[in-house]
Amino acid sequence: MELAPTLTGHTVQNQVRAVGINPHYWYPVAWSSQLRRGKVLAVQIWGRAIALFRDDQGQVHGLEDSCPHKGVALHKGEVQGQNLTCPYHGWQFAPDGHCVTIPYFPPEQKLPCVQARRYPVQDQYGMLWVFPGDAERAPTVPLPSVPEYDDPQWLMVAIPGQFNAHFSICNENTMDVFHGFLHRDLQGWFNPKLLQLRQSDNWVEADYQVSYQGWLSQFLGMGRRGDRVTTRTISIQYRYPHYANSLEGVSKMYLMRLPVSATETRSFTLLFLKIRLPQILIKMIRPWLSRVIWRFLFKPFLDQDVEMIESEQQTYCHNPQRHYVEVNPAIIALQRVMLKQAYGADFHPALPSPSPDATSSVAIPSR
Repeated sequence: MELAPTLTGHTVQNQVRAVGINPHYWYPVAWSSQLRRGKVLAVQIWGRAIALFRDDQGQVHGLEDSCPHKGVALHKGEVQGQNLTCPYHGWQFAPDGHCVTIPYFPPEQKLPCVQARRYPVQDQYGMLWVFPGDAERAPTVPLPSVPEYDDPQWLMVAIPGQFNAHFSICNENTMDVFHGFLHRDLQGWFNPKLLQLRQSDNWVEADYQVSYQGWLSQFLGMGRRGDRVTTRTISIQYRYPHYANSLEGVSKMYLMRLPVSATETRSFTLLFLKIRLPQILIKMIRPWLSRVIWRFLFKPFLDQDVEMIESEQQTYCHNPQRHYVEVNPAIIALQRVMLKQAYGADFHPALPSPSPDATSSVAIPSR
């Protein structure tokens, strides 16, 4: 459904600040490099504690981070072959969660019928993904597609993010191009216009027109001269529960969201750039260049966002009944998707429904 991009004020309903997740999707929980062979890693998805371990063959598995015997955290244990061993009594659990060894049982004694819950895991795009919902549904749900991942024409920059805030606040920040005002001192974008808006029960797509000026836009190839204003269109796609956006062939970004708890969210972002340098030079300095671009060009933007996102969360925690006014229909559409995904397609959230019959655009100068 195409929605009107007209900017009008709506009262934001705070139910979205307490909404849970739809567990029947893949969520990234760590970078692949964080889990070496023979090691265990504790992760969490919306309060679900999970122990990830990489076996002696390099395969990654996930079990509920609680031993069925005494409830001890399994991430405190150790990997033995393909099994995860509890540190308390040495009970071993196979990748499917079944107990396969109790060291003080005689060989002829039958093992108790106990099983730790298994979570499907994938190792893809340099991330470890977990499916926290019904494990039988996992094979039918695809991971987000990242076609640029193995394309040498693109320079990949991995961006970690951590926020002490509910995932809905983080999601709104990503969809909200109008907050370019915050980044004005970093030569961010300005004069945004919401051009087009589309929505279904599990996705929102928004096209914004934005302007750039300065050395950063020149470095990224958006204009030949930094003193001139360059206007581009950025397209943002929210496919629950993750994001992708593109900036007219200049950059592509895939932001994967991990809701850790009601007040903690992480993100695993892959940013792809086409740098105006010889390919042979980029190949030689690719790892170094990626780290420099992340640390000195994009981390300052993220740091500013983190401060605003966490401030918003703190204000909500102090007064959850407070009402707010939103003027960006893309945010209203986004909130509807998050609520429907959490409560089901038949749920009708008490949020204003943007009119689908207009196609005009409204501009708000951001500086």
